[in-house]
Amino acid sequence: MLVRTALLLPFLLFASAALAEPMDYYLPHGVDYDPAVPTPEQVLGHPLGAQPARHDRFIDYIRAVADASPRMQRTTIGHSHEGRPIEFIVVSSPENLARIDDIRARHLALGDPDRDVAPGPDMPVVTWLNFGVHGAEASGMEAALPLLYHLAAARGPEIERTLGESVILITAIFNPDGHSRRINHVLTYLSQVPVTDPAHAAHNLWIEARTNHYWFDLNRQWLFQTQPEPQAWMRAWHAWKPNVTVDYHEMGSNATYYFHPGVPARRNPLIPPRARDLAQKMAAFHRAALDAEARLYYSEEGFDNFYIGKGSTYPQVNGSIGILFEAAAARGGAIETPNGVRRLADNIRTHFRTALSSIEGARSLRTELLAHQRQFFRDAVAEAAKDKRVAFVFTSPDRARRLHFLELLERNDIAAWHLARDVRVQDRLYRAGESFIVPLRQKQYVLLRGIFDRPRAFTEAIFYDVSGWTVPLAFDLDHAAMGRAFRRDLLGARAHAEWTPAPVPDRASYGYVFSWDDYYAPRALYRLLAAGVKARVARTPFRAVTTQGTVDFARGAIFVPLAARAGDPERAHALVREIAQEDGIVVHALESGHTPTAGADFGGGESFATLARPTVLLVFDGGIARYDAGEVWHLLDVRMRMPVTLVEKARLGSIDWSRYTHIVLPGGRADLPAPVRKRLEQWIEEEGGTLIALRQGAEWAQKTLFAKAEKPAKAQAAEPKTAATPPERHDYAEFPRREAEDVIGGALFESDLDITHPLGYGFHDRRIASQRNTTLVLGTPSNPYATVARYDLESPLVAGYASARREREIAGSPMLIAERRGKGSVVLFADDPNFRGVFYGTNRLFMNAIFFSRAFAAPRSEGE
Repeated sequence: MLVRTALLLPFLLFASAALAEPMDYYLPHGVDYDPAVPTPEQVLGHPLGAQPARHDRFIDYIRAVADASPRMQRTTIGHSHEGRPIEFIVVSSPENLARIDDIRARHLALGDPDRDVAPGPDMPVVTWLNFGVHGAEASGMEAALPLLYHLAAARGPEIERTLGESVILITAIFNPDGHSRRINHVLTYLSQVPVTDPAHAAHNLWIEARTNHYWFDLNRQWLFQTQPEPQAWMRAWHAWKPNVTVDYHEMGSNATYYFHPGVPARRNPLIPPRARDLAQKMAAFHRAALDAEARLYYSEEGFDNFYIGKGSTYPQVNGSIGILFEAAAARGGAIETPNGVRRLADNIRTHFRTALSSIEGARSLRTELLAHQRQFFRDAVAEAAKDKRVAFVFTSPDRARRLHFLELLERNDIAAWHLARDVRVQDRLYRAGESFIVPLRQKQYVLLRGIFDRPRAFTEAIFYDVSGWTVPLAFDLDHAAMGRAFRRDLLGARAHAEWTPAPVPDRASYGYVFSWDDYYAPRALYRLLAAGVKARVARTPFRAVTTQGTVDFARGAIFVPLAARAGDPERAHALVREIAQEDGIVVHALESGHTPTAGADFGGGESFATLARPTVLLVFDGGIARYDAGEVWHLLDVRMRMPVTLVEKARLGSIDWSRYTHIVLPGGRADLPAPVRKRLEQWIEEEGGTLIALRQGAEWAQKTLFAKAEKPAKAQAAEPKTAATPPERHDYAEFPRREAEDVIGGALFESDLDITHPLGYGFHDRRIASQRNTTLVLGTPSNPYATVARYDLESPLVAGYASARREREIAGSPMLIAERRGKGSVVLFADDPNFRGVFYGTNRLFMNAIFFSRAFAAPRSEGE
């Protein structure tokens, strides 16, 4: 420990002595600790709670304590976007660790309904504790430090019994990049004298530090797993399928302390009542721990268990018990609240104590929890046998979307098979070779339903998160349930998400052409345009003679003429080879500019339009929805490999607008000040720029830039009041329910898409689902061609909750509007086309808005 001691002094100078607490403050009384195990203070360089633990020191401690203890096995299971490690620690008795692979295999076999395995008297209970999914929530991370120390250093019969009967899985830090962002912020404003004033800058960091690098809320990623952090931890979670899953958070500073179970009426019906009963039994251990210290706490209030993609609900549709803990945040380290000064040290201590109560509760309920796990998966198979649906079949003309959906299924431990032969389901032919089938009779039946079902009926219309997320709709897959049409011989080989490149294109003498149907076609197009290669988009369907024969192409196909790159055909061929290899796009070689389709030769001005390389500016901050902006950033940067310039809203007035072809204005407080609005209009009308606005950004842009748009339809007016009809009066107890009646609980709505419009290129089905969590309604433009997608006229809601009033208001209104304005364009999305990185279907609409925003014209009356 000599090296650590040498590092101690300079860090103590930074720490606030007034916030410091000795290690004894955190630890249970009467427990003997091994002095050979390092304490957090010895490695961090400051007392626990005196200042936030720097990420590198945090990782140092995890590794130091794991290396010092025969009770721990540590693995780095993944890395964040910024390259920071995610550590996974298996804790148990040395005897258990010596046979840990056998214990894990027996534990997984317990949940296999096809194996008759019963929990033996020596089978340990498996408890998972995850720390730090939200980077802004300090104690949700730092409580891992005293817990690790206690598990490694505590001595005596009690800890020996606990470790002998438990396997404890600890993952820290779930969100390393958000954690590091928080540390940097707090240390920037750290004072040696604590400043508890809530207005102090150190306390103002909630959303920015809450998220990961691309501003994703990782606690909404347990199901979708589009980010590397949840991909890492979910591999570990499914490798164990723990009996109890504990999730640590912080909430508003003025609250007290919360733990599950949540509001009884807000439980997803897929969660068995037995899971809630066990959560109640677990809660008794937390209450006892908090009562012993006279702590304020509550449960069954405020939080729900409906959206299955968050950390305390996902486990409950996987045979586990999910427990959410929320401490009132201390933000910068100590902050004034109506309940007194809230301190980081207090929160760490409380979370640590409920971690111990969780471990003890799981150990004490070991027999019941193991029995629940075994019964959950047996019940799942039994319920599947009663389901009139036997399997789901799905396909898409887009290979990438098929593979990404398979990837999602595999990450959620759901098995799929290749379709062995063609089959017709609900008037749709699903072809072998490009279709897949998912039988319902498998252990993950409950989660499988959570992915495919379209819920429309709800006990209570109050949601902590979204109410509808039907994933095949998000991917815009053709899919259907199969009943009696299902036969075992439809099952081909087990399907896996294996990416393979497209064939190497032939060398062309005239040019190349590829379809716009593929998800990564925009990435391929940008690859060409960024290299200076010219490209043109087809405005009409056509047939082309290629070196491999005659091929039909739909609107949106991309033609790459070699004439525009005279003298450099090698460069063009090298690029299309890259497109085939890295983007998986089939590229066809052409030897003539003539097509068999009349009026569709490759040099035509009406049948083809020349494209320009887009340069995109993304507005963020200043009240802009950080999640919306992050989804755009991630889509363009990670998936499409396109550079995007991030500019704070407050800086828009001082930048060189001429550099950009597109500006993306996400939702949130999207209004721009008058001088910037004037510059925006000039940039669109005179300089040919394109504004793409989402949700509230679209609403603001329509009201500001298109004052002549028709007004949204109003709900039918109530009957006029008369002297005999007094004003409505309600008991205040009805307030939460009535307030929630007309919300939209993150639901899926279906629109009719004009697939002949350039923004509809790449789609062959006019039905498209999008995710909506606002009540805003865009007005219908006077331009009859401008409404590219319109919500269904009768029943636009396809999954999730929306009141009848809201559904009436939205029906028939625009989901997507595209208007020319002078030389430029304005594209408005009423919904978020990139929601949580999982809406692969509407991603295409957004990319079309990037590449084809000037490939359409205004009617003559509009353009004059």
